[in-house]
Amino acid sequence: MQLKVAEEAAQWYKDELELSDNDSLRFFVRYGGVGGLKPGFSLGVRPDTAQEPIAETTVDGVHFYIEQDDAWYFDNHSVKVTYDPKMQEPDFEYEEEQE
Repeated sequence: MQLKVAEEAAQWYKDELELSDNDSLRFFVRYGGVGGLKPGFSLGVRPDTAQEPIAETTVDGVHFYIEQDDAWYFDNHSVKVTYDPKMQEPDFEYEEEQE
């Protein structure tokens, strides 16, 4: 599984969550929301410290990651976080990985 975060999305998170270089941001599965891989669930974000990451990347000084506990949700998909200028917020794209 891969996690990709566009620079524009990283900057949005830095601005909105007042993150600094060397901070970490976890993408985690939460109950509720729309637009996710599994009905009734979506991704949330929170500053945290990685324990057992299954995917991670550092963009613009911020460490983004997904923990092993949430692997079930992704079901062999990679995640690409982009920035939607029309909505003025990050957007999540899921791509099934080829075996």
